[in-house]
Amino acid sequence: MKKKILFVFVAAALFCAVFFGYKILFSSTSASENITLVRITKGDIENTVTATGTVIPKSFVDVGSQVSGQVVSLIVEVGDIVKKGDLLAEIDTTVLETKVESSKAELAYQKAQLKDREAKLTLAKLAYERQKELLSFDATSREAYESAEANFLSAEASIEMITAQIAQTESMLKENRANLGFAKIYAPMSGTISSVSVKKGQTLNANQNTPTILQIADLSTVTVEAEVSEADVTKLTKGMNVYFKTLGSQNVWRTKLSKIEPTPTVTNNVVLYKAIFDVENNSGELMNSMTAQVFFVISSAKDALLIPVTAISKKDDSRAVVMLQKADGTLAPAPVEIGVSNRVQIEVKSGLNEGDTIASNFSALEDVKKIDIQNRTNTRVPFGMMR
Repeated sequence: MKKKILFVFVAAALFCAVFFGYKILFSSTSASENITLVRITKGDIENTVTATGTVIPKSFVDVGSQVSGQVVSLIVEVGDIVKKGDLLAEIDTTVLETKVESSKAELAYQKAQLKDREAKLTLAKLAYERQKELLSFDATSREAYESAEANFLSAEASIEMITAQIAQTESMLKENRANLGFAKIYAPMSGTISSVSVKKGQTLNANQNTPTILQIADLSTVTVEAEVSEADVTKLTKGMNVYFKTLGSQNVWRTKLSKIEPTPTVTNNVVLYKAIFDVENNSGELMNSMTAQVFFVISSAKDALLIPVTAISKKDDSRAVVMLQKADGTLAPAPVEIGVSNRVQIEVKSGLNEGDTIASNFSALEDVKKIDIQNRTNTRVPFGMMR
């Protein structure tokens, strides 16, 4: 009986030992899944604010017609490159030529009238001087003298009137000639035809407003308008580095931030501010209305020691602690000086060297003083080895 009881106790003890050993082993191995070792390397890092922008021409002009009429010739198409002074389109000149000829005829008639009235003025002046001399000898009546004087003054006034009419007609002729010249529309600037608003044969009415025929854009320099959220706009400063990419292109354009417009646009309760900058476009790859993925560089570092953000326990803006693998294979806390950081990586200024190995997840080791990993270089660290 005593032997049977002793056997039961021994069997129970062995079962408990095996059970708890199994639990400890496998629970430790499961916990170790959170610990990963990484080797420190060098690279470039940037802390950026991202935004979406639109490419627009830095300078452009809407070319319109100053005269009414039918478009009889449209020489350019969208995408054509033109120089200042190039002929773009022509308006029918039939009515405009008629107005010029009418003004010329009216001017000729008025000049003929002027000669006739100048002759009459000469006669009126002679008659007036004759009556004036006769009156001095009492050889004529006062009434005849006054009549001659009135005719003379009237002839002078007639000359002034026809002269004014001639000036008015000359001005009208000048205007009609100018309108005739406006029938040919020339490029006011060099650039690219970005849009054409009319078709050949279309009739334009310029009496109420100036109809737009086409638009010329100078794409040698373009402007990018980026929409930045109110949460990020305070991080931007005039003159900071900025670069962007366009959809479907591997090219990167770099420049400086020119300005931030103080008045936002609000859409569906989302407040966005426009950040504006210019960039050279000598290649012509950037076109009007392209979408740009913009990166405003807040801070950056070249050829820096980089570690994962999750590998640190941050003390302040410049100090942190990492878990460094020692020569004997154990992990121990190591203070470091940190610099530029983004959401993934952080720069280490001092405290570590290239090639050092650290734990990538500090939070899994916060309460651990030292971990014996038995000089293993594999990335999994068994929690069962913790002291």
